[in-house]
Amino acid sequence: MNDFNDRIIAEFRENDGKVGGPFAGAHLVLITSTGAKSGQSRTSPVMYFPDGETVYVIASKAGAPTNPDWYHNLRANPKASLELATDDGVERFDATATVVAGPERDRLYAEFSRSNPGFAAYQEKTDRVIPIVAFHRE
Repeated sequence: MNDFNDRIIAEFRENDGKVGGPFAGAHLVLITSTGAKSGQSRTSPVMYFPDGETVYVIASKAGAPTNPDWYHNLRANPKASLELATDDGVERFDATATVVAGPERDRLYAEFSRSNPGFAAYQEKTDRVIPIVAFHRE
């Protein structure tokens, strides 16, 4: 997965936020967080859902039984740097991550799944409740 992610990150940065393959045409964000154990910067490409000034990300890991590493890192250290693909290029900013829970998580998951049905399939594939992370600009 690291080689795949490295290629997506490089393509994103070389093409002003535009990539092909499975992320072609998707809202894509690069999240740089601090490793929970290593303390090193880690960058992960993921899809995002914008809502005003808030950026939402689903920690699906394609329906795997465990949460993605980036989610674990943000739980340990919620400060992150985001590189957000927009129609006008790439927007960079610092943000604080919070986990959305309960009825609000359920409402957002259903809403996001309507526009991107793959996320509904991911939830059906796993026993865990797939988290949603909200990023608030600093």
